[in-house]
Amino acid sequence: MSRARAPRVLVLGTLLGQPMGGVRRHNAELLPRAAARLEELGGSLTVLEGQEPVAFPLPATIERIASNAAPRPPLSRWRTEGLAVRHALARARDSGKPFDLVHTGHLPAPGRLGCPFTITIHDLRHLDSRHADVRKRLAAGAFAASAVRRAARIVAVSETVRGAIVERFRVPPARVVVVPNAADHFEPLPREPAPDAAILYVGHLEARKNLDVLLRALALDAKLPSLLLAGAAKGAEEERLRALARGLGVDARVRFLGAFDDGELPRLYARAACVVLPSRIEGFGIPVIEAARARVPLAIAETQVLVEVAGPEASVFAPEDPAACAAALRRALSASPAALDRAAAHASTFLWEVSARKLVDAWRAARG
Repeated sequence: MSRARAPRVLVLGTLLGQPMGGVRRHNAELLPRAAARLEELGGSLTVLEGQEPVAFPLPATIERIASNAAPRPPLSRWRTEGLAVRHALARARDSGKPFDLVHTGHLPAPGRLGCPFTITIHDLRHLDSRHADVRKRLAAGAFAASAVRRAARIVAVSETVRGAIVERFRVPPARVVVVPNAADHFEPLPREPAPDAAILYVGHLEARKNLDVLLRALALDAKLPSLLLAGAAKGAEEERLRALARGLGVDARVRFLGAFDDGELPRLYARAACVVLPSRIEGFGIPVIEAARARVPLAIAETQVLVEVAGPEASVFAPEDPAACAAALRRALSASPAALDRAAAHASTFLWEVSARKLVDAWRAARG
């Protein structure tokens, strides 16, 4: 087998049937491009599906293998996915076309594969005391430590995540590769904010997104525009936020759009007064560069990764300070056209095709 040939990669897709979000976007944009690059170099890409099939289109060049791997709960997924991937690897070996590499984007990562594997780590939220209890943090830490120790290459979606992996797990920096997300999956429309345009939040409604601070900022500043929350809620988060908005007296100024079709994204950005991302924990924050690419004013929580991704033009606020949030929104609403142009230029450096090539390069290096 010539080492000049790119690897035959088996991607574990047990969780790729999930609703739209950063992880799904990452895979929907990267996998087809990576498959095309592998094919150019003599390799191939196959996806091992679970009980829930992949929820986004894949080109015909990507083979799909069906399996009974359960997407949840995590331990059940680990057991059933481990059996499924080992079976798929054995069948490929028996057919004379073995896989050279397994790639996964979630934990726990299966073991006893008999070939190198790589893993994408989107964030370390399950190791954060603000997001998970002690028992879950201990389990997540053990699974993550095992995976990064065994992985031939670890893929991080930002320099912030890369640094956290290297520091926490004492991983040699050369084994951790940054493959950033991008925003060229949609074509921005010309800006057309109406006089009553809303502040726009795009993303899941969940505790780590820190949406309380937005509602409290509205309550502090009656002159701020209304707030449009665009994204599906996890658990009872929408009900909790509605109750908080009522208690603060701002429920008439908050609209819940819920899950929306991907084709609506350009229109949402074109009509927004500004975009806000108040998250306490992110691995990248795709809406940051989506907004910048669409030349929409942007306010972000002052977390390391959002500042990294957004660049210097975003209006920044302390994530636990509603007054600072309100002030940052005011600054964003008065952003100059020149500042928006600079932000768009920064966002244009994030391209899915470039990231796909980086991912394939990581796979080739992992194969040895």
